[in-house]
Amino acid sequence: MENIINQKVAEIEIVYRNKVKASDRVKISKSNDCFELLKSYWGDKLDYCELFYLLLLNRSNVVLGISKISEGGVSGTVVDPKRIFQAALKANASNIILAHNHPSGNMNPSEADIKLTRKIRDAGLLLDISTLDHLIITSDGYYSFADQGEI
Repeated sequence: MENIINQKVAEIEIVYRNKVKASDRVKISKSNDCFELLKSYWGDKLDYCELFYLLLLNRSNVVLGISKISEGGVSGTVVDPKRIFQAALKANASNIILAHNHPSGNMNPSEADIKLTRKIRDAGLLLDISTLDHLIITSDGYYSFADQGEI
């Protein structure tokens, strides 16, 4: 049996750097605030392919950062909840807002959207990270799970 002291193990470093002064950070008070902030991140891909973003917030709903979780095709994208909570924990976020687009222009959530939202919300409860909303963004507007009482 080999001596364990001579084995190599990867060192894990957890780092979060926020270069935005606290006084310059955006505060989210309603779903439209999220929509206005997030739609600029899609650029010319809003009607082209599905993207999933995560908004990370502190207890006062001040934005700590934004993270692109996945980029897919015309009809969907794969979202790994582990990536969502890696980002949330790294940023020391207390609240999160999920957002993705539907290139089809249909603002209504699919059954997969609903299941994913519930899964992430429930996982967040274990970590004391609240899922405040999930927005589906199109070029014509947005759908908010929170505004519809579905979160």
